[in-house]
Amino acid sequence: MAGQDERRRAAPTAAGPKIVVDHLRKGFVTAKGSLPVVDGVSFSLAEGEFVAIVGPSGCGKSTLMNIVAGFERPDAGRVLIDGALLTRPGPNGIVISQHGSVFPWLTVQQNLMFGLNGDEHGDKAALADHYAAMVGLKGFEHAYPHELSGGMLKRVEIARALVVKPDILYMDEPFSALDALMNLRMRNELLRVLAEERHTVLLITHDVEEAIYLADRILVLSPRPATIQAGFAVDLPHPRRLASPEVQALREAVLKELGL
Repeated sequence: MAGQDERRRAAPTAAGPKIVVDHLRKGFVTAKGSLPVVDGVSFSLAEGEFVAIVGPSGCGKSTLMNIVAGFERPDAGRVLIDGALLTRPGPNGIVISQHGSVFPWLTVQQNLMFGLNGDEHGDKAALADHYAAMVGLKGFEHAYPHELSGGMLKRVEIARALVVKPDILYMDEPFSALDALMNLRMRNELLRVLAEERHTVLLITHDVEEAIYLADRILVLSPRPATIQAGFAVDLPHPRRLASPEVQALREAVLKELGL
Protein backbone atom coordinates (compact mmCIF):
# COMPACT_ATOMS: atom_id res chain seq x y z
CA MET A 1 0.00 0.00 0.00
CA ALA A 2 2.82 2.34 -0.83
CA GLY A 3 1.82 5.97 -1.02
CA GLN A 4 -1.19 5.60 1.28
CA ASP A 5 0.56 5.82 4.63
CA GLU A 6 -0.20 9.50 5.20
CA ARG A 7 -3.38 10.00 3.21
CA ARG A 8 -7.02 9.08 3.28
CA ARG A 9 -8.95 7.71 0.36
CA ALA A 10 -10.18 10.49 -1.89
CA ALA A 11 -13.00 12.27 -0.09
CA PRO A 12 -16.52 11.94 -1.53
CA THR A 13 -17.63 14.81 -3.72
CA ALA A 14 -20.07 17.45 -2.51
CA ALA A 15 -22.50 16.73 -5.37
CA GLY A 16 -25.86 15.03 -4.85
CA PRO A 17 -25.96 11.46 -3.53
CA LYS A 18 -24.82 8.68 -5.84
CA ILE A 19 -27.20 6.19 -4.21
CA VAL A 20 -30.39 6.95 -2.27
CA VAL A 21 -32.18 4.16 -0.44
CA ASP A 22 -35.60 5.44 0.54
CA HIS A 23 -37.78 3.57 3.07
CA LEU A 24 -37.27 0.10 1.62
CA ARG A 25 -39.53 -2.69 2.81
CA LYS A 26 -39.38 -6.32 1.77
CA GLY A 27 -40.97 -9.53 3.01
CA PHE A 28 -41.41 -13.10 1.82
CA VAL A 29 -44.32 -15.52 1.99
CA THR A 30 -43.49 -18.76 3.79
CA ALA A 31 -45.44 -21.83 4.83
CA LYS A 32 -45.86 -20.18 8.24
CA GLY A 33 -47.08 -16.88 6.80
CA SER A 34 -45.51 -13.56 5.90
CA LEU A 35 -41.87 -13.04 6.90
CA PRO A 36 -40.81 -9.35 7.04
CA VAL A 37 -37.10 -9.03 6.21
CA VAL A 38 -36.38 -5.34 5.50
CA ASP A 39 -38.44 -2.80 7.39
CA GLY A 40 -38.16 0.84 6.31
CA VAL A 41 -34.42 1.11 5.61
CA SER A 42 -33.15 4.50 4.41
CA PHE A 43 -29.60 5.73 3.76
CA SER A 44 -27.52 7.33 1.04
CA LEU A 45 -24.00 7.17 -0.39
CA ALA A 46 -22.07 10.09 -1.82
CA GLU A 47 -20.09 9.57 -4.99
CA GLY A 48 -16.76 7.96 -4.14
CA GLU A 49 -17.87 6.96 -0.64
CA PHE A 50 -17.19 3.49 0.81
CA VAL A 51 -20.02 2.39 3.12
CA ALA A 52 -20.07 -0.93 4.96
CA ILE A 53 -23.25 -2.51 6.33
CA VAL A 54 -22.91 -4.95 9.23
CA GLY A 55 -25.56 -6.87 11.05
CA PRO A 56 -26.32 -10.17 12.77
CA SER A 57 -26.62 -13.35 10.74
CA GLY A 58 -29.99 -13.69 9.01
CA CYS A 59 -30.96 -10.05 9.49
CA GLY A 60 -31.57 -9.38 5.79
CA LYS A 61 -28.20 -7.96 4.66
CA SER A 62 -28.07 -9.87 1.38
CA THR A 63 -31.73 -9.18 0.61
CA LEU A 64 -31.05 -5.48 1.11
CA MET A 65 -28.01 -5.68 -1.18
CA ASN A 66 -30.04 -7.47 -3.88
CA ILE A 67 -32.64 -4.69 -3.79
CA VAL A 68 -30.08 -1.88 -3.90
CA ALA A 69 -28.27 -3.58 -6.81
CA GLY A 70 -31.57 -3.99 -8.69
CA PHE A 71 -31.88 -7.80 -8.57
CA GLU A 72 -34.99 -7.79 -6.37
CA ARG A 73 -37.93 -5.40 -6.23
CA PRO A 74 -38.93 -3.96 -2.86
CA ASP A 75 -42.48 -4.25 -1.57
CA ALA A 76 -42.33 -0.54 -0.77
CA GLY A 77 -39.82 2.28 -1.04
CA ARG A 78 -37.34 3.01 -3.80
CA VAL A 79 -33.69 3.15 -4.80
CA LEU A 80 -32.30 6.08 -6.79
CA ILE A 81 -29.00 5.98 -8.68
CA ASP A 82 -27.80 9.43 -9.73
CA GLY A 83 -31.35 10.65 -9.10
CA ALA A 84 -32.98 8.07 -11.40
CA LEU A 85 -35.32 5.34 -10.14
CA LEU A 86 -33.67 1.90 -10.17
CA THR A 87 -35.94 -0.83 -11.60
CA ARG A 88 -33.35 -3.43 -12.67
CA PRO A 89 -29.59 -4.01 -12.56
CA GLY A 90 -27.79 -1.25 -14.43
CA PRO A 91 -24.51 -1.18 -16.36
CA ASN A 92 -23.01 1.29 -13.88
CA GLY A 93 -22.97 -1.22 -11.00
CA ILE A 94 -21.13 -4.54 -10.58
CA VAL A 95 -21.62 -7.15 -7.83
CA ILE A 96 -18.69 -9.02 -6.27
CA SER A 97 -20.06 -11.78 -4.02
CA GLN A 98 -18.81 -14.57 -1.79
CA HIS A 99 -19.74 -17.05 -4.53
CA GLY A 100 -17.12 -17.47 -7.23
CA SER A 101 -18.06 -16.15 -10.64
CA VAL A 102 -14.93 -16.87 -12.68
CA PHE A 103 -15.53 -18.94 -15.81
CA PRO A 104 -13.33 -22.07 -15.46
CA TRP A 105 -13.01 -22.65 -19.21
CA LEU A 106 -11.53 -19.18 -19.86
CA THR A 107 -8.07 -17.85 -19.09
CA VAL A 108 -7.56 -14.85 -16.81
CA GLN A 109 -7.31 -12.56 -19.83
CA GLN A 110 -10.41 -14.08 -21.45
CA ASN A 111 -12.38 -13.76 -18.20
CA LEU A 112 -11.49 -10.08 -18.02
CA MET A 113 -12.39 -9.52 -21.66
CA PHE A 114 -15.77 -11.26 -21.31
CA GLY A 115 -17.69 -8.12 -20.27
CA LEU A 116 -16.02 -5.78 -22.76
CA ASN A 117 -18.83 -5.59 -25.29
CA GLY A 118 -18.83 -3.16 -28.20
CA ASP A 119 -15.94 -1.36 -29.87
CA GLU A 120 -15.45 1.54 -27.46
CA HIS A 121 -12.88 -0.28 -25.33
CA GLY A 122 -10.04 -0.22 -27.88
CA ASP A 123 -7.51 -3.02 -27.50
CA LYS A 124 -9.46 -5.35 -25.22
CA ALA A 125 -6.56 -7.72 -24.57
CA ALA A 126 -4.30 -4.82 -23.54
CA LEU A 127 -7.02 -3.43 -21.28
CA ALA A 128 -7.55 -6.83 -19.67
CA ASP A 129 -3.81 -7.22 -19.11
CA HIS A 130 -3.66 -3.74 -17.54
CA TYR A 131 -6.27 -4.69 -14.94
CA ALA A 132 -4.69 -8.08 -14.35
CA ALA A 133 -1.45 -6.27 -13.53
CA MET A 134 -3.34 -3.79 -11.35
CA VAL A 135 -4.52 -6.59 -9.05
CA GLY A 136 -1.15 -8.35 -9.00
CA LEU A 137 -1.74 -10.99 -11.67
CA LYS A 138 0.91 -9.92 -14.18
CA GLY A 139 2.37 -13.07 -15.71
CA PHE A 140 -0.84 -15.06 -15.12
CA GLU A 141 -2.88 -13.58 -17.99
CA HIS A 142 -2.98 -16.92 -19.84
CA ALA A 143 -3.50 -19.13 -16.79
CA TYR A 144 -6.75 -21.01 -16.27
CA PRO A 145 -8.70 -20.79 -12.98
CA HIS A 146 -7.71 -24.32 -11.90
CA GLU A 147 -4.08 -23.16 -11.97
CA LEU A 148 -4.73 -20.31 -9.51
CA SER A 149 -5.06 -20.13 -5.73
CA GLY A 150 -8.26 -19.00 -4.01
CA GLY A 151 -6.83 -15.55 -3.39
CA MET A 152 -5.77 -15.22 -7.02
CA LEU A 153 -9.26 -16.20 -8.17
CA LYS A 154 -10.71 -13.44 -6.01
CA ARG A 155 -8.28 -11.02 -7.66
CA VAL A 156 -9.60 -12.13 -11.05
CA GLU A 157 -13.15 -11.37 -9.88
CA ILE A 158 -12.15 -7.89 -8.71
CA ALA A 159 -10.27 -7.18 -11.95
CA ARG A 160 -13.20 -8.42 -14.04
CA ALA A 161 -15.50 -6.06 -12.15
CA LEU A 162 -13.15 -3.09 -12.53
CA VAL A 163 -12.29 -3.57 -16.21
CA VAL A 164 -15.78 -2.45 -17.30
CA LYS A 165 -15.25 0.75 -15.28
CA PRO A 166 -18.36 0.64 -13.10
CA ASP A 167 -19.38 3.63 -11.02
CA ILE A 168 -20.53 1.38 -8.17
CA LEU A 169 -19.12 -1.78 -6.61
CA TYR A 170 -21.63 -3.86 -4.66
CA MET A 171 -19.65 -6.26 -2.47
CA ASP A 172 -21.50 -9.02 -0.60
CA GLU A 173 -19.15 -10.82 1.83
CA PRO A 174 -16.50 -10.88 -0.93
CA PHE A 175 -13.64 -12.30 1.13
CA SER A 176 -15.53 -14.53 3.57
CA ALA A 177 -14.32 -17.79 1.98
CA LEU A 178 -10.63 -16.84 2.32
CA ASP A 179 -8.37 -17.66 5.24
CA ALA A 180 -7.48 -14.84 7.63
CA LEU A 181 -4.11 -13.98 6.06
CA MET A 182 -5.45 -13.96 2.49
CA ASN A 183 -8.48 -11.96 3.66
CA LEU A 184 -6.17 -9.24 4.97
CA ARG A 185 -4.12 -9.28 1.78
CA MET A 186 -7.25 -8.86 -0.33
CA ARG A 187 -8.43 -5.94 1.82
CA ASN A 188 -5.10 -4.23 1.19
CA GLU A 189 -5.31 -5.01 -2.51
CA LEU A 190 -8.79 -3.52 -2.73
CA LEU A 191 -7.69 -0.33 -0.97
CA ARG A 192 -4.70 -0.01 -3.30
CA VAL A 193 -6.96 -0.34 -6.36
CA LEU A 194 -9.48 2.16 -4.96
CA ALA A 195 -6.66 4.64 -4.43
CA GLU A 196 -5.91 4.42 -8.17
CA GLU A 197 -9.47 4.28 -9.50
CA ARG A 198 -12.32 5.87 -7.66
CA HIS A 199 -15.54 3.92 -7.16
CA THR A 200 -18.56 4.19 -4.91
CA VAL A 201 -18.60 1.02 -2.79
CA LEU A 202 -21.35 -0.65 -0.77
CA LEU A 203 -20.01 -3.57 1.28
CA ILE A 204 -22.12 -6.13 3.13
CA THR A 205 -20.17 -7.96 5.81
CA HIS A 206 -20.56 -9.73 9.14
CA ASP A 207 -16.92 -8.89 9.98
CA VAL A 208 -16.74 -5.71 12.07
CA GLU A 209 -12.96 -5.44 11.74
CA GLU A 210 -13.22 -5.72 7.95
CA ALA A 211 -15.77 -2.91 7.92
CA ILE A 212 -13.55 -0.68 10.05
CA TYR A 213 -10.45 -1.49 8.00
CA LEU A 214 -12.07 -0.60 4.67
CA ALA A 215 -15.00 1.78 4.99
CA ASP A 216 -15.53 5.52 5.31
CA ARG A 217 -18.78 4.87 7.16
CA ILE A 218 -20.44 1.90 8.87
CA LEU A 219 -24.18 1.26 9.15
CA VAL A 220 -25.41 -1.29 11.70
CA LEU A 221 -28.55 -3.27 10.95
CA SER A 222 -30.93 -4.53 13.62
CA PRO A 223 -32.04 -8.17 13.82
CA ARG A 224 -34.67 -9.12 11.24
CA PRO A 225 -36.71 -7.30 10.09
CA ALA A 226 -33.76 -5.05 9.34
CA THR A 227 -33.70 -1.37 10.19
CA ILE A 228 -30.72 1.00 10.45
CA GLN A 229 -29.86 0.79 14.13
CA ALA A 230 -26.76 3.02 14.18
CA GLY A 231 -24.17 4.72 11.99
CA PHE A 232 -20.47 5.40 12.56
CA ALA A 233 -18.02 7.57 10.61
CA VAL A 234 -14.56 5.99 10.24
CA ASP A 235 -12.41 9.10 10.10
CA LEU A 236 -9.04 7.35 10.15
CA PRO A 237 -6.22 7.37 7.55
CA HIS A 238 -5.15 4.23 5.69
CA PRO A 239 -3.53 1.88 6.42
CA ARG A 240 -5.50 1.39 9.63
CA ARG A 241 -3.87 -0.42 12.52
CA LEU A 242 -6.47 -2.79 13.94
CA ALA A 243 -4.68 -2.74 17.32
CA SER A 244 -4.80 1.06 17.62
CA PRO A 245 -6.87 2.58 20.46
CA GLU A 246 -9.09 4.44 17.97
CA VAL A 247 -9.94 1.28 16.04
CA GLN A 248 -10.52 -0.72 19.20
CA ALA A 249 -12.87 1.94 20.58
CA LEU A 250 -14.85 1.96 17.35
CA ARG A 251 -14.93 -1.83 17.29
CA GLU A 252 -16.34 -1.92 20.81
CA ALA A 253 -18.98 0.67 19.90
CA VAL A 254 -20.12 -1.28 16.83
CA LEU A 255 -20.14 -4.60 18.72
CA LYS A 256 -22.20 -2.99 21.47
CA GLU A 257 -24.82 -2.06 18.87
CA LEU A 258 -24.79 -5.69 17.76
CA GLY A 259 -25.42 -6.82 21.33
CA LEU A 260 -21.93 -8.26 21.84
